[in-house]
Amino acid sequence: MDKYQKMFADSKVKVDDEAIKADVKEILDKHLEENRKPEVLKYLLSCVDLTTLKSTDSQRSVADFVEKVNAFETDYPELPSVAAVCVYPNFVPIARTVLDVSAVDIAAVAGSFPSAQTFIEVKIAEIGLAVESGADEIDVVLPMGDFFDHDYEEVSDQISEMKHSCRSALLKVILETGALKTAENIRNASILALNAGADFLKTSTGKEYEGASLEAAYVMCQAIKEYYEATGRMVGFKVSGGVATTDQALAYYTIVKEVLGEKWVETSESFRIGASRLANNLVSDIVGTEVKPF
Repeated sequence: MDKYQKMFADSKVKVDDEAIKADVKEILDKHLEENRKPEVLKYLLSCVDLTTLKSTDSQRSVADFVEKVNAFETDYPELPSVAAVCVYPNFVPIARTVLDVSAVDIAAVAGSFPSAQTFIEVKIAEIGLAVESGADEIDVVLPMGDFFDHDYEEVSDQISEMKHSCRSALLKVILETGALKTAENIRNASILALNAGADFLKTSTGKEYEGASLEAAYVMCQAIKEYYEATGRMVGFKVSGGVATTDQALAYYTIVKEVLGEKWVETSESFRIGASRLANNLVSDIVGTEVKPF
């Protein structure tokens, strides 16, 4: 048994898919409605990574996108700003130039997002350029082909190298749970990313495969909890891919709160939601009328 197989075998994270579904249902039945409060909705807004990742993105469209974040701070001073704007790496310079809200970070997808299929040297260069251009956070995809080939050394080495290239920027590792499918795969990928230095685990790209699921979130949060108890290092969790409604966001918030505890839902430093539509829905539900500031 190699060291990776030993890590998987030693883990107590639940991998019975049916049992996980039952656990998720029980958590939501008991706790979802108690979280439906104005202060929780405001907190969720503060956790949004407002995202534009379209083939048609341009310097002008990204500048306009970021200007909406600037305007929001003026138009809704009683509400928190989003956590970050998330763009392709080549748009980090324009985002850094336009963004006026100091509380909002700039996140960039990198490392040949969303496929992660290129030379590791290209991934490292892209991450380095994004950070040098002003990115505070980098979202990369775990190398799925190597994972399914059981080349766990390569998976771990690539994540470690990408983490090193981030320097002071946060590294969010996307597991692409829609491709992993089973709880066991999701647990094993989580363990690899955590031990390779990920600052956040993220569910999905929202591109080729099915987006986030509550069951995947449950497994990932269990893995983060186990890792925290073993190391004392607090790793964040980001849900993404198809999270558009307030109800969906509340469900993920409830899972994170019940599995990881209150500490993980105090600030946006440990919980994020990657979304392009959610922010407008949250603001509308908070103010009580339909608005589209973003």
